[in-house]
Amino acid sequence: MNEVTGHLDLAEGTPAGTRRVVAPDAPADGSRFDPSDSRQAHWAGARSTVAGRPRGILRLGHVDVTCTDLDLATAYYTGVMGMEISALTADSVYLKCWDEEDHHSLRLRYAPRMGMDLMSFKVHHEDDLDDLENRVSRYGFPVERISKGEELGQGESIRFSTPSGHVMELVADVEKVGTSRARHAPDAGSDDQPFPRDVIAPPRMDHMLINAEEVGESTRFFMDVLGFRITEQLLDGNGHQLGTWLERSHSPHDLAIVHGPNGGLHHFAFWLDDWDDVRDAADVLAYNGIQLDVGPTRHGITRGSTIYFFDPLGTRNEVFTGGYRPDPDFPTLTWTEDNIGRAVFYYEGAVNDRFMRVHT
Repeated sequence: MNEVTGHLDLAEGTPAGTRRVVAPDAPADGSRFDPSDSRQAHWAGARSTVAGRPRGILRLGHVDVTCTDLDLATAYYTGVMGMEISALTADSVYLKCWDEEDHHSLRLRYAPRMGMDLMSFKVHHEDDLDDLENRVSRYGFPVERISKGEELGQGESIRFSTPSGHVMELVADVEKVGTSRARHAPDAGSDDQPFPRDVIAPPRMDHMLINAEEVGESTRFFMDVLGFRITEQLLDGNGHQLGTWLERSHSPHDLAIVHGPNGGLHHFAFWLDDWDDVRDAADVLAYNGIQLDVGPTRHGITRGSTIYFFDPLGTRNEVFTGGYRPDPDFPTLTWTEDNIGRAVFYYEGAVNDRFMRVHT
């Protein structure tokens, strides 16, 4: 591994001597190739100058989880998190955050066991489904077509398994239900409270983190087949990836993969606008007796401010803010296992055993 010169992009207050390294197979800065972007030519390093909208995966759409007590889970996600119910069926509750236009960002489905049904990502255009279906099929995974109307609130989609054993869905056509609150500040002198502090009320879902037995294999799939870009990675002493952070929406990460059992869900995260909102969220969690995992604190990786906590049935949530904008020439930042404490929880400098081992 080659040492990176200087200390650019290290979190503020990083102790002297801390360094990041670049993995031997990391792409050169500025030469990343996105196979799902139609503006790029079909070989690495060459780009088309034809104007047009970007293609491929846009962002995280919704997370579907199972729960053993649907009423309790619904009470928590509405009464503590402040999400809103967009639809009810015999076995499911569909919820969204106040600033989300799409039909839902979280589906709770009753089942005898806690778990994760699927992760759904939004794509730019309908024809992206054909392109990505071909890529996934060529990789060796069968793809299932879901017809329009089969799933509540969305049109045609494709589903397939990932190397980590998760079910992934891609969809372009999602019902727009609009935001439920004004996006502007209330008029001066108004008694309106657009962001009540008796609930957390995040504006949107932000990202999720999954487990994989072979982090490197899963990361290559998301990069080479689905067009994700790696922003940061954590390597063990032999240079193998213990964790990777991947983006499509020009945020620090839309999806992260860490070493653990295939099919595991570590957490899904809600975006908050600033540190004051994170602090207020801690007050709401404490008032409601919600079990904290870690925080409030800050990550070294992604530089985000965070709290991790569990819903009443044991699924880990996160509220997250901050970070950086990874432009196309943003370098892949690499942390090594000997500095894992600072990488994951920058203030504490240590990772608790529960955070590493507990998953849904």
